[in-house]
Amino acid sequence: MPTVFGYDVDEGRAVRTVREILRSPVGCLDTAAAYGEGEGEQRIGLALAESGGLPDGFVLSTKVDRDALTGDYSATQVRRSLEGSLERLGVDRLQLVYLHGPEHLSYADAMAPGGPVEELVRMRDEGLAAHIGLAGGAVGPLARFVATGLFEVLLVHRRWTLVDRSADQLIDAAHRAGLAVINGGPYGGGILAKGAGGRAYAGVDPLTVRRVREAGDVCKRYGVPLAAAALQFSTRDPRIASTVVGVSRPGRVAQTARLARWPVPAEVWEALGHPGGH
Repeated sequence: MPTVFGYDVDEGRAVRTVREILRSPVGCLDTAAAYGEGEGEQRIGLALAESGGLPDGFVLSTKVDRDALTGDYSATQVRRSLEGSLERLGVDRLQLVYLHGPEHLSYADAMAPGGPVEELVRMRDEGLAAHIGLAGGAVGPLARFVATGLFEVLLVHRRWTLVDRSADQLIDAAHRAGLAVINGGPYGGGILAKGAGGRAYAGVDPLTVRRVREAGDVCKRYGVPLAAAALQFSTRDPRIASTVVGVSRPGRVAQTARLARWPVPAEVWEALGHPGGH
């Protein structure tokens, strides 16, 4: 997805990266039908074939998406999306399937009889997915779907980071309702991995840049990589079941594991204002 991230990854490197993930202590891998117009899933499928399939207990998740050309997000499209994912990944079923970007649907259309949510529930009941969830970055629409009680997992993206905490109440509500909460994008589109001078794929406003710079100054004072604090902001939160981090080369897998274990003094969290009591 070079138009989004500003660089490309060839197939060979992508497959090697996925194989490294499968060999590592990491327990899950997240993708979506829309990533690279299916090419992301296809590359994961190649790696799975070369590795002999999923390790025991490993969670592979994908997301059903609207039609990229027409915007269709009907029940028919949801089934078509999942069937395409299963074919590209080379699996018969998945541990977890998300409804991706529910903000692209009106709530009434999504929940209508014979609509996309009903179809997703049906596909779970058919055994195509062990669990179903919601995935997106729009806090308001996600909260309304969480309240239905139909979903088992919430993946919220780039809304629970050192510099953007807008998903706090949503995460609380989902956690109280018994959903597993997955936090995606803890680096805020990359800027919390690279620092205030780095490029974030989603773009950032001046206030965010200032917050990143301030957080970076705190971390530098204590000899802690900003990326370690950004990652552990998510992993140390007991409400968060898992954290999704993007990696684009094999060496990033071990590097991410090191950042997750980096000693971060309590003074850093106090200075960064990490919420307590969760």
